[in-house]
Amino acid sequence: MTRKLTCHCGAVELKVELSDGLNTARRCDCSYCRRRGAIMASVPLDGLTIVKGADHIALYTWGTGVAKHYFCPTCGIYTHHQRRSNPNEYGVNVGALEGVNPSKLGEIPWSDGVNHESDQPKP
Repeated sequence: MTRKLTCHCGAVELKVELSDGLNTARRCDCSYCRRRGAIMASVPLDGLTIVKGADHIALYTWGTGVAKHYFCPTCGIYTHHQRRSNPNEYGVNVGALEGVNPSKLGEIPWSDGVNHESDQPKP
C-alpha cells in the first residue's frame, strides 16, 4: 500500500510503502514516543522515498542513538523514524498520511518501549 505523507506546512513530503497497510499501526510508551503521542506504522527501509524537503528534514537522537527520529523543523511535525526495535524498518506517522484519520482506526496496540531490551542491564 503506497501512501503520501506530508508535514503540516508541506515542506516535507514522503512516499511510503506500508509493510502491511495499517495493520502494523501501534503506539510506544518509551520516554520519547509517549510525549510525542503519534501512532506509527511500519515501512521497510527501501519503502520510503523523500519526494520533497530532503535538505529540510531535521534529526533527533538520544540514548543509544539507534533510533533516528525525523521531523520538519518549520512546523514541528514528526514524519518518520528508523526504529530501535528493528533498525531495518521505519515507523511513519500515521496522522501525517494523506487520507487517514487516526481517530477512525479503533483500538491501537502499545509497544513496551519502557522495558526495551537494549535499555536493560547486561548480565
